[in-house]
Amino acid sequence: MKKLVVLSGAGMSAESGISTFRDQDGLWENHDVMEVASPQGWSNNQELVLRFYNQRRQQLKEVRPNQGHLNLVQLEKYYDTNIVTQNVDDLHERAGSSQIYHLHGELRKVRSTVDRSLIYDWTEDLNIGDRCEKGSQLRPHIVWFGESVPMIETALNLVLEAEIIVIIGTSMQVYPAAGLVGYARSDAQIYYIDPKPKINYELSQFNNLEIIEKGAGKGTQDLLDKLL
Repeated sequence: MKKLVVLSGAGMSAESGISTFRDQDGLWENHDVMEVASPQGWSNNQELVLRFYNQRRQQLKEVRPNQGHLNLVQLEKYYDTNIVTQNVDDLHERAGSSQIYHLHGELRKVRSTVDRSLIYDWTEDLNIGDRCEKGSQLRPHIVWFGESVPMIETALNLVLEAEIIVIIGTSMQVYPAAGLVGYARSDAQIYYIDPKPKINYELSQFNNLEIIEKGAGKGTQDLLDKLL
């Protein structure tokens, strides 16, 4: 089986009704991103941060995987498929994809504030006073601005080995995720699915780049027609 890696971003989930991470005004769901997605924001107002992610977690109960998510599942029949996503939702999992790596964390998990290896599944609200087994406050299992990206090395190794890379719904502007494609093999075939594609430096270096200027659902259907 050929090795195929999908790099997915916010546009992947937009057709399910999940807002893209940062709107044109620099806000995320009407919040300054630094208030709800940084260690400083957590230090300043834990209650606000917890409330914000509780709302996002509840929103997951109201949305479903879209056709784009479902189409990617079909790839596993013919390719060794790994999905590296910047998204913190669980729509890839619920669609049925089996090998998924979340660069920026997961909404339906929380972790200890003293031991980052203590990670718990969490589907309901997280509140002040909810503690890990070591007695510390639990926090969202989200990679905030200024924090390291633990999964980046795993993602990098997957990209290095991939014969086909599919990029879906990402602006290719948020690093280190946007730089992953720069480590692809020179002979890798790259497909970039986005209604408004932006070619960054890393992408511009590849000759085997095919742009599918559509949203996730229709774009992945075109992809399946090409690959299957």
